[in-house]
Amino acid sequence: MAPERLDRRLLRRGRRALGDVGRSGLGDVGRSGLGDVGWSGRRAVPPPSGAVSRRSEGLRGCGSFADVDRAVLTINSRVYGAWSLRGWLLCRFAQIDFDVEVVPGSDPDSRAELLLLAPSFLVPALHHRSLLIWDTLAIAEYLHELEPGRPLYPTDPARRAMCRSVSGEVHSGFHNLVSALPMNLRARNEGFQLWSGVEADVRRIEAVWELCLGSSGGPYLFGAAPTVADAMYAPECTRFASYDVKLGAAAGRYVERILATDEMREWAAEAEQEPEESGELGLEFEF
Repeated sequence: MAPERLDRRLLRRGRRALGDVGRSGLGDVGRSGLGDVGWSGRRAVPPPSGAVSRRSEGLRGCGSFADVDRAVLTINSRVYGAWSLRGWLLCRFAQIDFDVEVVPGSDPDSRAELLLLAPSFLVPALHHRSLLIWDTLAIAEYLHELEPGRPLYPTDPARRAMCRSVSGEVHSGFHNLVSALPMNLRARNEGFQLWSGVEADVRRIEAVWELCLGSSGGPYLFGAAPTVADAMYAPECTRFASYDVKLGAAAGRYVERILATDEMREWAAEAEQEPEESGELGLEFEF
């Protein structure tokens, strides 16, 4: 992808670490970028001055991140951005101290990603030291390696491999679910009718959850603490709640558990403050 297609903020930070490689725009593999808490976005044109808001998140004085340049996570809509939610949860689960930059809803590339019209996804993006990491699973791997005292994957090799497998399944699959049930934290659709392709995705997700919870004992997919897998499936929990998807007992309890976490409550509270969308984006997510 040509440099002019990248957001200037991302490009300026990324070039120092990536050199000429930073000029190519690889993004999140798979076009599943929406979720009930929807996010993901990319900018071609830098926003007007002051359009990108920043706030501090996370815990103070946490290990590697506290000792060097402060990390910055770029996200888009808290209402619609599934990938942004996943990236934000990864940072919170890793207990890092970081700032958040929010791409405005008026940005054309951010809207293209939310509408699944972009060729790749460049948001969320984590900026740390001289590095730019813009793929969600790449962010997970980076945080896991950087903070070994707070692992985002299970310590057991077999369980770690399973965690990577089920996380990767979200990263590249469930396209019917993503298209038919876009993440929208403001939506509440009682009795929403699922077509067969979506139903198959829902049942597969249920099977994954039941397998993981049955093996680990819960309350999270791999035991007592949240992992990458819980961050990856959190938008699906919001989708199931927004579209009144009927689930089995174990999956239903898991959705309730995730939505009740402090992190998800905080995200939802911030989403309530987000301005209402109009135009194509607002119509696309209106049910």
